[in-house]
Amino acid sequence: MTRDTGWFKSSHSSGGSNGCLEVRFTNLAVDVRDSKHPTGLHFSFSPHAWRSFTNRISA
Repeated sequence: MTRDTGWFKSSHSSGGSNGCLEVRFTNLAVDVRDSKHPTGLHFSFSPHAWRSFTNRISA
């Protein structure tokens, strides 16, 4: 089964903020994009790289 959460904003994003990121989780990647430019470029990370990143910033 293919996993794709669709794009979503962080629960920590506020409605009036201009600095929002959107994230999408799939089987093969975690994608990140600027919410102000949804058709623009996005970054893709392996699930392992994303876990390492989030573990590092939450420590």
